[in-house]
Amino acid sequence: MSHDISSDINTKAGFVAVVGRPNAGKSTLLNWLAGEKLAMVSKKAQATRKRMNIIVMYENAQIIFVDTPGIHEKERLLNRFMLHEVYKAVGDCDLILFLAPAKDRLDHYRKFLEINTKKRPHIVVLSKTDEVSDEYLLKKINEYKTYQDRFLALVPVSVAKNRGKEELLKQIVKHLPSSAWLYDPELLTTSSIRDIYKEMIRESIFDNVSDEIPYETDVVIEKIDELPGLDKIEATIVTEKKSQKLILVGKGGTTIKRIGRDARIKMEQFSDKKIFLDLFVSVKSGWSKNKKTLGEMGYHFD
Repeated sequence: MSHDISSDINTKAGFVAVVGRPNAGKSTLLNWLAGEKLAMVSKKAQATRKRMNIIVMYENAQIIFVDTPGIHEKERLLNRFMLHEVYKAVGDCDLILFLAPAKDRLDHYRKFLEINTKKRPHIVVLSKTDEVSDEYLLKKINEYKTYQDRFLALVPVSVAKNRGKEELLKQIVKHLPSSAWLYDPELLTTSSIRDIYKEMIRESIFDNVSDEIPYETDVVIEKIDELPGLDKIEATIVTEKKSQKLILVGKGGTTIKRIGRDARIKMEQFSDKKIFLDLFVSVKSGWSKNKKTLGEMGYHFD
């Protein structure tokens, strides 16, 4: 298939929002479908804060997946922004994938049906099927079949066992609108390198410090110098309390060095360049609870 931007009516293109509860594995699924590590992955819930577009070319179609924060109910302003991102993605897309780990109760799916007020068409993706028996999986599929008039298809998948990818992509393409491709098909994401590097640093914070710290932190990329074979990056980790800064820096700077080393490895694997990363930590009291400071950090309630 040619990878020129197409205006042929036989091509398809569309936005596909990927939604589900926090920590359902949305980013893991998207990285698997894309064949690249693009979306932030963490075992800790609510790691994803903003929408991210990931582009997958399949057969005659350009699928623009939209990674979203988990559907949850919390009153903190940052959490409300995250839920706002989910509503935006659901309202604007052509198709929705609802990601449902096989062990989950149907409560999360029923909650999704409530927020899908525009009745956007959706596919149920039953994930982590390798973690349950065949008998359990059949029982779960039958439970979802009570809602079969609400979804277009139900596709069982296992990222760990690499099962179900082709069937899922075929189902998605089947339900996309006819359209010229919307982006250069060589693109993997519409996110800037600045945003991707920011997420890689955030992921390294999640992976290297205690549970409560990541939710009080964010990352600002202050400067990027892109040179042949080398990117020089200055970044600041913003946290809310001096005590959190001490934890992030660590005794003798050990923790911040570990975070930086982990992030640098991720960046080098992604960019295929050498990375020089200079990390700082600053305290901005109450940044996640104030609409103005949230806007300054890039979280806009538009």
